Amino acid sequence: MIKSDDTGKLILRLTLGILILLHGLSKLMGGGVTGISGMLSSHGLPGFLAYGAYVGEIIAPVLLIIGVYSRLGGLLIAINMVVAILLAHTGQLGSVTNNGGWALELQGMFLFTALAIAFMGAGRFSLAGNGGRWN
Repeated sequence: MIKSDDTGKLILRLTLGILILLHGLSKLMGGGVTGISGMLSSHGLPGFLAYGAYVGEIIAPVLLIIGVYSRLGGLLIAINMVVAILLAHTGQLGSVTNNGGWALELQGMFLFTALAIAFMGAGRFSLAGNGGRWN
């Protein structure tokens, strides 16, 4: 078996990047961020902050996929996930599904994978390589 931390980092980056990017593209091509804007407004926050979802779901995943500013991309996705959990899923934080899983498994996996990338960086299989503070 080949042992390579860099291969593991590549798999994490590509998996998270592709899955989050699909969410962003869905928003971009579908209804946009109108629903998010409404949730923000209902919490007393300005609706224009909803465009931050595009940063966390389109720009940040692309950074992960290509391996440039990967730590920053991971941090942006983590922030995006915290906001999503607080806006749309707070009531599910302590909930368990009928199958025994945490109701926020997917959101939790996205959040903690993004944090792992923010701490570990991109690895050598990236456009920017191991160098740089944010990669």
